[in-house]
Amino acid sequence: MNKHSDLPVAVIGAGPVGLAAAVHLLRQGLPVKLYEAGGDIATNLRDWGHVRIFTPWRYCVDRAARELLEEHAWNMPDPEAFPTANELVDLYLEPLAKLPELAPVIETGARIVGISRWGADKVRSRGREARPFMLVVETANGTRRDGARAVIDASGTWQSPNPLGAGGLAAEGEMEFADRIAYGIPDILGRDRSVYAGRTTLVAGSGHSAANALLDLARLADAEPGTASIWTARGTDLVRIYGGGDADQLPARGELGADARELAESGRVTLVTGFATVAIRDEGGRLIVEGETEDGLRRIGPVDRIIAATGQRPDLTLTRELRLDLDPWLESVKALGPLIDPNEHSCGDVPPHGHRELSHPEAGFYTVGIKSYGRAPTFLLLTGYEQVRSVAAALAGDTASADAVRLVLPETGVCVVPGALEVSQLDAASKGCCGGPAPQEADACCVADVEAKTAGKSGCGCGVAA
Repeated sequence: MNKHSDLPVAVIGAGPVGLAAAVHLLRQGLPVKLYEAGGDIATNLRDWGHVRIFTPWRYCVDRAARELLEEHAWNMPDPEAFPTANELVDLYLEPLAKLPELAPVIETGARIVGISRWGADKVRSRGREARPFMLVVETANGTRRDGARAVIDASGTWQSPNPLGAGGLAAEGEMEFADRIAYGIPDILGRDRSVYAGRTTLVAGSGHSAANALLDLARLADAEPGTASIWTARGTDLVRIYGGGDADQLPARGELGADARELAESGRVTLVTGFATVAIRDEGGRLIVEGETEDGLRRIGPVDRIIAATGQRPDLTLTRELRLDLDPWLESVKALGPLIDPNEHSCGDVPPHGHRELSHPEAGFYTVGIKSYGRAPTFLLLTGYEQVRSVAAALAGDTASADAVRLVLPETGVCVVPGALEVSQLDAASKGCCGGPAPQEADACCVADVEAKTAGKSGCGCGVAA
């Protein structure tokens, strides 16, 4: 690493976590180069900019970024208000990116399409760590190759949506009818209003993206006659989306789940659970969706549009020539897999983790942000901010600071434990989920125990307050 001290640390993705990474690296005195594929910063957030985030401002802003902004007379929005994604960009991320400290290190319209080591593919071991990273960068002016001493991948997963097909592969007909399928959270009440008004839409998914889409369709139906929606979910237990209500420490998240539940129970949306999509067919110019159920094949429709709110997955082609250690089914960094597995976890309290858990056999490469969670859907911005603080300290050689990870997340009020039992408003003494309730202080610190250090990890037991 010292041999290439003139090279920058490359950060991929100028979203909230990528920008925070750049701030922390600059704070450590390290040279930085921040690459953003879009024409402006935070383009992924702009894609769902109309959606109100269920975390208030105080959970959306990185502390070091806030301190830097305030040096330039920036005023923090109301800490208890809930921004939309557009407001997060307009009022926080864009002012941050325009600061004289950050603006020179950010390149937009620069897509990283591959990462390797100069002169060595992933097979070669001898002298590997002495070679700088090589990034293949696509821009409007052509393709070039840049060097880097280390790489922080904060590129996210938004541009890699999961398919409708329940088996993880595109359903039959999914590619053929792609012009009638939207992935993620379309702007139903805004720019996409004419697409859904007066039509029947099937929404597939059982997370917060599906809830937002369904609630917007319900509001549209109040104003536009003939607008209808059908909701399909692969599972039969919707506790994760319905949430913990008043027990959720993020009230907006609890309210979103409660509203989705009321929508289904009132009959304003037709809910079909235990439905695993296998095929999409055209009948008379409209779509029929076929799915496997415990009673056999079922056909739903006809519908005019489909919204696939089925989550995202990391793009692994970017790092094919690097030696990564990934969880075999979540495709998250391996150390996080057992802690965030949605088959067993749904609460918002994740054990503190930092540079050790986010590193790979490829020395100097780190996966951070929502991409570090792979296919797991439970990431919060607070997690990413603490991740990059730790990684930046590690790259600067400040191991003590890098290992002193601090993370307290607001609880959901609902946890799913083996056996799919719903646990609401957990008793303060309960240890049934992630070691019990989170500490009361917003900046509580987790104790790093000796056993964790011996195992080479920077974290400790979940929810343990200093």
